[in-house]
Amino acid sequence: MRLNIGLTITTGLSTAAAVTLEELCTTTYAASKLPAAGTYQGITIDQSSVITTLTSNFAVQDNTFYADATISYCNITFSYTHDGRDDLVHVAYFAPDPSAFQNRFLATGGGGLAINSGASSVSGGVSVGAIAGLTDGGFGNFNTQADAHFLLANGTVNWENVYMFGYQAIHEMTVLGKAFTKNLMSVSNSTKLYAYYQGCSEGGREGWSQVQRFEELDGASVGAPAFRYAHQQIQHLYSNVVENTLDYFPSPCELTAIVNATIKFCDPLDGKSDGVVARSDLCKLKFHANSTVGTSYYCAASAGGGGGFGPGAGQPTPEQKGIVSAKAVAVAQTILDGLHDLQGRQAYFSYQPAATFADAQTKYNNATGKWELSISGLGGEFVTRYLWLQNTSTLTSLDGVTYDTMVEWIYDLWQMYEDSLQTTWPDLSQFQASGAKVLHFHGESDNSIPAASSVRYWESVRSVLYPSLSYNESSIKLQDFYRFFLVPGAGHCGANSGQPNGGWPQTSMQQLIDWVENGVAPDLLNATVSLGSNKGQNQKICMWPLRPMYSGNATVPECVYDQESIDTWHYDLDAFKLPVY
Repeated sequence: MRLNIGLTITTGLSTAAAVTLEELCTTTYAASKLPAAGTYQGITIDQSSVITTLTSNFAVQDNTFYADATISYCNITFSYTHDGRDDLVHVAYFAPDPSAFQNRFLATGGGGLAINSGASSVSGGVSVGAIAGLTDGGFGNFNTQADAHFLLANGTVNWENVYMFGYQAIHEMTVLGKAFTKNLMSVSNSTKLYAYYQGCSEGGREGWSQVQRFEELDGASVGAPAFRYAHQQIQHLYSNVVENTLDYFPSPCELTAIVNATIKFCDPLDGKSDGVVARSDLCKLKFHANSTVGTSYYCAASAGGGGGFGPGAGQPTPEQKGIVSAKAVAVAQTILDGLHDLQGRQAYFSYQPAATFADAQTKYNNATGKWELSISGLGGEFVTRYLWLQNTSTLTSLDGVTYDTMVEWIYDLWQMYEDSLQTTWPDLSQFQASGAKVLHFHGESDNSIPAASSVRYWESVRSVLYPSLSYNESSIKLQDFYRFFLVPGAGHCGANSGQPNGGWPQTSMQQLIDWVENGVAPDLLNATVSLGSNKGQNQKICMWPLRPMYSGNATVPECVYDQESIDTWHYDLDAFKLPVY
């Protein structure tokens, strides 16, 4: 059932905005512009909780999602309670100078188990003329993560916490924020206030939670969403179970050698040799990991994590040298093949070739002189805390855990959190009817959330909305309001140091705004190189399902339709009876 909470918005508009940011950024002025009672049914705002903080000439610099800018803003925080519930939720809204306000509101999300990203997203929102908001979800303060209060006691879930994290807190912050924006900036009822969302990873999932349930937004920019929560979080343990099952624990340097060889072979498959694997689908079709057996590798002793990726990053590592073994390749290939049950039925997919094996990071035992299993903390917590309902984030052992065990864990988590955290509802017809737009993108070499996860959701929406149309016809129809882009070589929610010449869609929000407000739909997503010698270079990203190919010295790819390549992104997840959207 689609939720439609936040039934009425009473703005109580003033006749004129504050003349200056300094006038706006006073407790008295901000308190006088709080959303009126009844703005959100069941919420009571604490009128005395308002705090204002003025910041001048703040540099938005090297921000993953916004261009460099210098801004001044007022951070206005206040709190509210839910009627009949003894709780307290804090929200913060960053307001630009009234002269820079562009009739926009921006909602933001978090990452990992955090429901906000601090100042990074909201300050970027200010740079595009928006009042930008964040929430603490009612978890205690803006720095407290959702798992801190997930359990009331061992075995007892704090379901209010789950639903706030799942979708409710962002929605409440958005409804209140739109009303507050209208009051604060004296937006008349005849003037359109555009509402946007920006987030990546968990923030991407939170964005989809709003798109799938509500009609508060005019546009959403979402990157690498951590939806399909049960599958995604157990996926973090899959590499560890592979190592345990095959009884081989490769050093980080040995796995890095496999990745580097993959990049070297697959880089030119798009017609351009630039150190970026833009066609990981062709890589899957043409590269064989067995070809790396016997490749020599060397990594100097380091205090920085032996290869620079994974949960062990930052731990001291010894000198690593040798040749890539058949056992290491078996581990790598099994990881890339994705989780299958013991009958051979596929339960989930894995990362693309050329992504680093972050989940497979091992730890060095100085006493034995051997590399050992290092269990993913994120994946482990979803077993101990979210499935077993024990107040611990540490999974101490994988003894006895088989691929079938993992499938059972996914199924149980899926059932438990289908209505709160799974976030894969494919029927976007009401959002579509509202006229809103979505820009969705995912780094093709993401080592935390498989790029195929986003492809599968886009394909699910396409097939659910347009079941009677051909693939090409339905793709074109879906692109009327939902456009998806795979970012060549990019990692998780940003640039990839292993493929530094790849760009990242730093200005996706500006392109979304242009689409929503001016009708300019992006056929190519703009990307900016942020690492290496090509830093600052502009690139173009093809819209799915088209894939990039270069010829000659072209700097803009030809976006081609390649059915064989598209097929590599599609999986029959037949380990489950229910469809996996």
